[in-house]
Amino acid sequence: MAGHSKWANIKHKKSKTDAQKGKLFTKIGREIAIAVRSGGPDPASNSKLRDVIAKAKSCNMPNESIMRSIKKAAGEGDTTNYEAITYEGYGPGGVAVIVEALTDNRNRTAGDIRHLFDKYGGNMGATGCVSFMFEQKGQIIIERGDKDEDEVMMIALDAGASDFQADEEYFEILTEPNDFTAVREKLEAAGFRFESAELTMIPQTYTKLTNPEDIEKMEKLLERLEDHDDVQNIWHNWEQE
Repeated sequence: MAGHSKWANIKHKKSKTDAQKGKLFTKIGREIAIAVRSGGPDPASNSKLRDVIAKAKSCNMPNESIMRSIKKAAGEGDTTNYEAITYEGYGPGGVAVIVEALTDNRNRTAGDIRHLFDKYGGNMGATGCVSFMFEQKGQIIIERGDKDEDEVMMIALDAGASDFQADEEYFEILTEPNDFTAVREKLEAAGFRFESAELTMIPQTYTKLTNPEDIEKMEKLLERLEDHDDVQNIWHNWEQE
């Protein structure tokens, strides 16, 4: 769940409770199901599935849970047909928000998402109303630890990364969407473990909120959206302090 701070989503993820982890793993299981049904259950021949598995591992999803999700999606036991839908709108103070969902009932999900936007001082708009403010990128986060910054940067750039940034705790590697899988796999082969590895939406401009009421409503909107069973990802351009 990405925000303005490159690392806020990682730190937030580390603090998730067991109940939140269970919900997160259920959501990743849906992504695995979509990947399996579109490209088959063999990761060797399904790059989308390989990417989702890498995301699952970065979220500390157990291997047995990953394999169970793959087998379930490949078998006849689960007939639920999930549809990927993206919603766009504005939060309080004009913050741009993109919500990615996987649902088996688009009417229910659209109604729920619209209600949350309305309840917390925003409004859901038409497709394309805010997505032009974002750029899709592959994003890989590696914990710094005792790793040599120059070495990690050279490996990433040689693998095809488009940008590399570092702070005191993490390295952030950005790629073009089509290069994401290749870069991730080369870093993985070099022995790196990821705190996060997924396609993300990077804001091109940011919106600051100064009204305490708007800030409170924006926090509640993001919290309620993230807690919704059908919501997979939330991207926004709120510049948090």
